[in-house]
Amino acid sequence: MHISNSASCQLSRHNSKCVVFPIIACSVFGVALFTKVIHLIWINPDHVALGVFVCKTSLPSPMFSRNDVSIWSILKKCIGMELSKIAMPVIFNEPLSFLQRLTEYMEHTYLIHQANATTDSVERMKCVAAFAVSAVASQWERTGKPFNPLLGETYELIRDDLGFRWVSEQVSHHPPVSAFHAEGLKEDFVFHGSIYPKLKFWGKSIEAEPKGIITLELPKYNEAYTWTNPSCCVHNIIVGQLWIEQYGNVEVINHKTGERCSMTFKPCGLFGKELHKVEGYIQDKSKKKLCAIYGKWTECLYAVDATTFDAHRKSDRKNSDDKKGRKQEPEEMPLPDAETVQVIPGSELIWKITPRPDNSAKFYAFSTFAMQLNELDESMAGVIPPTDSRLRPDICAMENGDIDLASAEKKRLEEKQRVARKNRTKSTEEWKTRWFQQGPNPHNKAQDWLYSKGYWDRKYAQLPDIY
Repeated sequence: MHISNSASCQLSRHNSKCVVFPIIACSVFGVALFTKVIHLIWINPDHVALGVFVCKTSLPSPMFSRNDVSIWSILKKCIGMELSKIAMPVIFNEPLSFLQRLTEYMEHTYLIHQANATTDSVERMKCVAAFAVSAVASQWERTGKPFNPLLGETYELIRDDLGFRWVSEQVSHHPPVSAFHAEGLKEDFVFHGSIYPKLKFWGKSIEAEPKGIITLELPKYNEAYTWTNPSCCVHNIIVGQLWIEQYGNVEVINHKTGERCSMTFKPCGLFGKELHKVEGYIQDKSKKKLCAIYGKWTECLYAVDATTFDAHRKSDRKNSDDKKGRKQEPEEMPLPDAETVQVIPGSELIWKITPRPDNSAKFYAFSTFAMQLNELDESMAGVIPPTDSRLRPDICAMENGDIDLASAEKKRLEEKQRVARKNRTKSTEEWKTRWFQQGPNPHNKAQDWLYSKGYWDRKYAQLPDIY
């Protein structure tokens, strides 16, 4: 692997001084990554070696046009089918593995810290519910497909500035299951889960149903929260502008207090009026409404008194009924930073999406957080395991603009995986996961994949050769 100097710098605390020094960035094909320092901050010297404070503000190469590629020729025989076994051309991918895409749950980790900072369980629920909504906000306009993780693939991320470290592993290939475990650097939270994304093609759209349990534990209060993600649908797969909606019910449960936040991600509807809307209630264990939650998963989330919200909704419904029969046009797709939520008087803002960089549209609609996920500096060599997603040659090739090499490497890796699976069936050897074990979720007893510890000891002997 060729390593080249990057126009970037990083901060460290060393001998009680703030030291600025150059960092070496991943440039497998000799393309430098462009970065900048956002702000001066003291960071943990134990983690500085992993380059976690480099803020990449662009990718080495812009995304490729998909206009000349017919997805219909690939999908026309797949209507109603589950798509996990269908090989898609690399042109429809984005240069991230699904394991890295899951890591974007952590972009708004400050909401977990806010939950830890309040002694009121309802206020904590507001923060946790907002975190659950923010976890899917990165999908707005992200029409590129992440690379399917290879069996045994891993991804780690340490962010001193956000106060967490993360590890994930592809624990199953058929069905595809990704397990993750994140923990606060001050041991103030644990966030873990396993996701089995079921993809189906319905003729004009692709629906993703993210089966699996997500758990957040706050040891300070001896609390555990669980929920599942909403379904996601990408529309106009064949003709027209691609667009995304999330829909379905999400129930965040506090297993200690019995409180729950029941939210509905609303489908677009005939005229687009409900596009991206989220609303629901926080209830106590006897189902009494304690407050209402509303907003858009692409923008922001508010909390307000439940009675006030119900009165507003009743008035809004009456106005809608008065307009029935009139010809209406679908609402335009709102920009992620546009204030399109009608704020009810007395509301409290509990979350607002981090604006994307101006060049986001050129780079797969990535957020700044997403642009940093492939960051690889010289000091990582021999530290991260050889199974890390950053080291995947097809992803590196795509990020650096070599679509032909990315396609060739993707096919090579898929074939290598098929051969390895075939060889295992000829012997008594069974695949063993390294960092996660299957078992019941400790809080709701649902089937889950739980972290078996040991990853951060940095002992990576006998890892599979998957690349």
